[in-house]
Amino acid sequence: MALRLADLAAGSVALVGVPLDCNSSFLRGPALAPARIREALFSGSSNECAEDGTEVLTRLVDAGDLDLSIGPAAMAAIETGIGSVLERGARVLSLGGDHSVTYPIVRAHAGRHPGLEILHFDAHPDLYDQLDGNRLSHASPFARIMEERLARRLVQVGIRTLNPHQKDQARRFGVEIVEMDAVTPELRFDFDGPLYVTIDLDALDPAFAPGVSHHEPGGLSVRELLRVLQRTRGQVVGADVVELNPLRDPVGATAAVGAKLVKELAARMLR
Repeated sequence: MALRLADLAAGSVALVGVPLDCNSSFLRGPALAPARIREALFSGSSNECAEDGTEVLTRLVDAGDLDLSIGPAAMAAIETGIGSVLERGARVLSLGGDHSVTYPIVRAHAGRHPGLEILHFDAHPDLYDQLDGNRLSHASPFARIMEERLARRLVQVGIRTLNPHQKDQARRFGVEIVEMDAVTPELRFDFDGPLYVTIDLDALDPAFAPGVSHHEPGGLSVRELLRVLQRTRGQVVGADVVELNPLRDPVGATAAVGAKLVKELAARMLR
């Protein structure tokens, strides 16, 4: 369906669903995620406040979901749709979808926020030049972002699947990687430019987020991720939460985690 833009104003935060999983390499299902995260977010099971006391739910504007096909046409539609929200002076909090959606979303942001920086939580660096012949794979968005110089800085946290190819890619692009075994309670970052935050739910240990396609044990706890996010300094101009697979989340625990992260991100964006 078409986005609902009438209620958007400068400074508002728009919730935009990006239901795409055609670039997933293992399982389908993340295209179903926006509806499940909304259901958890607005269910009444918790109140409307983030942990810092910011009232979030009454200030979020739900702009609906993008209407997407597949392949390059979907990438172009995502960039155009997110751009239409940004043109109104609103900020966008996107609900994926697989991680391939971050590439066109960042393309839309980069044109409006020179010097964009990215904080990326994930089990995987997603720096493959291509995977299974697909350069738009959910394993490749940050290769596309960095080769197009859409971000001047990329910091990745929670990585625990760094193979030789992606290590070479990280060196090539100057990516700052904090692998999972280097995460400490004191970890924090300072960003000088506009900041985009992208959270792949498989950054979390499967004990905390089982509803993802790629279970990668040994990951972050929800509190560890929140601690890094809350301690990081920078103006958050956009964000996404991706890779929830509702087909592997039968009791909705991971959707609840996604909703929690949406509230915390929105609080940062509303400052």
